[in-house]
Amino acid sequence: MTTFSNDDTRWAAIQRRDRTADGQFWYAVRTTGVYCRPSCGARPALRGNVSFHASADAAEQAGYRPCRRCKPDQPPLAERHAALVERMCRLIEAADSAPDLASLAEAAGVSQFHLHRIFKAHTGITPKAYAAAQRQRRMQENLAQQPSVTDAIYAAGFNSSGRFYAASPGALGMTPTAFRAGGRGATIRFAIAQCSLGAILVASTAVGICAILMGDDPDALARELQDRFPKAELIGAEPDYEETVARVIGLVEAPELGLDLPLDVRGTAFQQRVWQVLRTIPAGQRVSYTELARRIGAPSSVRAVASACAANAIAVAIPCHRVVRTDGSLSGYRWGVERKQALLERESSR
Repeated sequence: MTTFSNDDTRWAAIQRRDRTADGQFWYAVRTTGVYCRPSCGARPALRGNVSFHASADAAEQAGYRPCRRCKPDQPPLAERHAALVERMCRLIEAADSAPDLASLAEAAGVSQFHLHRIFKAHTGITPKAYAAAQRQRRMQENLAQQPSVTDAIYAAGFNSSGRFYAASPGALGMTPTAFRAGGRGATIRFAIAQCSLGAILVASTAVGICAILMGDDPDALARELQDRFPKAELIGAEPDYEETVARVIGLVEAPELGLDLPLDVRGTAFQQRVWQVLRTIPAGQRVSYTELARRIGAPSSVRAVASACAANAIAVAIPCHRVVRTDGSLSGYRWGVERKQALLERESSR
């Protein structure tokens, strides 16, 4: 981080309205009696009229009042926006039914356009999409608690069963009744094989591949598959499924070949958005978490992007291994940093 240890660097920061200087010092203008943040968009003052202060309190003790434009006596704008978005998220989560944008904006004390923009910038999705994800989460919880599927649908905040059934396939991956029964009635074909990176499990629903898991212990991979739907019918060791497994292993050994098999991708709206962008990154290229957040249109959601990468259960086909830290170093990987390094080296060498 840049340090502003002398008046020359501080003045230069004011001239370029450097946001990184906010919180490190404040400046005051003698002719107006006002003090500001370095990033303030007010008309620049003459250098001879400017003084520098270590804190907002110090500027006020010197007799200056806070600027009404940049509000230097309040937390930085980014923090205020983050706090506002967090408050809206809690409001959506607590509501019995999804509040509309007008109601949220009124509660926030800002315009609908402003709320929509900053909410999407911080979370990567719109308030409407966030509310939909919360309804789906409630639905999953209620299916195990309510006496019937219909009761669960209305308890989750859906106004009609038709709206839920229109949205449920991507969220549940099967009918609500099957989900409620722990996957009973659902069929998942799978097989475990060996590749150059160790054991690999490939599993598919009728929609497409729903899991590509890697590890050292084949039994642990099978248990991981069973954890989500313990009552689903798992069918293994089918001869005609060997071709699918072979094509996935081919992808691991030569990622540049790609995989043209359909995927059954399940996750929140934000996760699916991240995974969709991940699939556009060519083999041999790397992007940072910051760059990935920028590509999905949510530059301030770096941590959420990293969490979405960690939640990916379809290794290599959704190439979260191509995401690295800003300095190029490797961060965590669901299937081990060593496998991540091996995949990247394999792609670079080709």
